[in-house]
Amino acid sequence: MNKKDIQLLYDFDKWATRQQHAVIATLSEEQYTRNLGNSFDGGIHGTLVHIHGAQRIWLSRWKGGSPSSLPGIAESPTLSVLTGQWAALRQEQDAFLRSLTDEKLAEPLTFKSLKGEASTLPLWQQMQHVVNHSTYHRGQITTMLRQLGVTPAGIDLITYYRTL
Repeated sequence: MNKKDIQLLYDFDKWATRQQHAVIATLSEEQYTRNLGNSFDGGIHGTLVHIHGAQRIWLSRWKGGSPSSLPGIAESPTLSVLTGQWAALRQEQDAFLRSLTDEKLAEPLTFKSLKGEASTLPLWQQMQHVVNHSTYHRGQITTMLRQLGVTPAGIDLITYYRTL
């Protein structure tokens, strides 16, 4: 995996997030926060907070931090607040991406899980995981949108490639 490939994955992640958020913004507050029995309490809201929180944690790890917990729903009480937090995170991610080289991507990087367990993987694998993790949970949100009777955005990777 090289810098160009990682940048493309993160561009996809930003695009997919924007597409899905445009649909989510049309929901009522009750729909947005309804617990639909999925992975996280708080329904779509809780799942979005989880995706955002995981991205924050991984970026912190890559910059030398060692977070010990995911942010909670209380830190992002509304979609508007969360969208602002995500915009700030994207700026940090973009700066980090610009600083990368192919060599840095290949280097092993040790991090601690939220349980305090150490792991070492090449940076590119960690970064690829983050996009995959977000894609997985966006898929859950797609299902929740359908449960609410809302047509989800088409956010498959191939759909993104067709926009290029």
